[in-house]
Amino acid sequence: MQVFRGFHHPGIAAQCALTIGNFDGVHRGHQAMLALLLSEARHRGLPTCVLTFEPHPRDFFAAKLGKPELAPARIATLRDKLQELERCGIDQVVVLRFDEALASLPAQDFIQRVLIDGLGTKYVLVGDDFRFGAKRQGDYATLDAAGQRLGFDVARMMSYEVHGLRVSSSAVREALAAGDMDGAARLLGRPYAISGHVIHGQKLGRQLAETGPGRGDGFRTLNLKFDHDKPAAHGIFAVRVHGLDGQDRGAGAAGSMADGIAGGIVLDGVASLGVRPTVEDAGRVLLEVHALDWPAALADRLGPGEAYGKLVRVELLHKLRDEARFDGLDALTAAIREDVRQARAYFAEPATTHAAVRRQTTRDRI
Repeated sequence: MQVFRGFHHPGIAAQCALTIGNFDGVHRGHQAMLALLLSEARHRGLPTCVLTFEPHPRDFFAAKLGKPELAPARIATLRDKLQELERCGIDQVVVLRFDEALASLPAQDFIQRVLIDGLGTKYVLVGDDFRFGAKRQGDYATLDAAGQRLGFDVARMMSYEVHGLRVSSSAVREALAAGDMDGAARLLGRPYAISGHVIHGQKLGRQLAETGPGRGDGFRTLNLKFDHDKPAAHGIFAVRVHGLDGQDRGAGAAGSMADGIAGGIVLDGVASLGVRPTVEDAGRVLLEVHALDWPAALADRLGPGEAYGKLVRVELLHKLRDEARFDGLDALTAAIREDVRQARAYFAEPATTHAAVRRQTTRDRI
């Protein structure tokens, strides 16, 4: 899959079958739309293209109004969104910067400059609530009329439901905010996951004494940045880590978005997603993962403190508790010990207890 920042690039397709949206989370409704786009593109002999925006338009308007509370919580980073779009078989993604110029572009100008001149659109598929252009003046009828005039086909897909619930990014955000990780997985068609490169942290975990057999290394963590200040999920989770035994230390610009994550060894762990209120006031969001055990096959090649630069994917499977501020490192250590105990208990449960959701989402995935 090729990814372009804007559409003024020599490698971009001359014509395409297009869909437009934010695609935060690439949930099952998005997956159904992308499957239909692929089918229509094949019949027309066209490459598929997704047009998406960074920052999220609602982020832009929240900042413009000076009301950050109006910005939506973010389900996925751009990396994770692009990975899922690639898994769905999309040929190219165009990421447009949402700024004042784009926000003020009239609907008819958006159609001409972006869809026709920029992307060579011959077919466009949108959702039932699609709006575009300055002051959201454009809708499906606007687009359909332009298509008849300018020679491109327009189609609309109605909402997608699972057990009577409309699948939407808002529904995924609500499930994650409530700590309903099974509910989020049903909406996403997969366990909720965050990927990224392992970065250096404060190395505070090495100072916290984990007790018990074989626990002499403290609570070392794998630290990943979450590039938005309002993650949809937050708190302490039982997690699984993929990719530490991959050979890549990050995909190149021309590589697959999933390069470096595939790996055979999967680690159970406990993770914190949030701003670490006990030890840091900077407000940056980190995903900090403590692996419960390091298999010998991995320990021979990669120590717990030697994973920097690795590209990993962390599945957040079960919420243990909310993030909290503790009165000092002793209280924090005691809380982490309890988190580790609960995570071990979770993974010690029969596999069938955790497999029901995974079986359903695998079977139903579009």
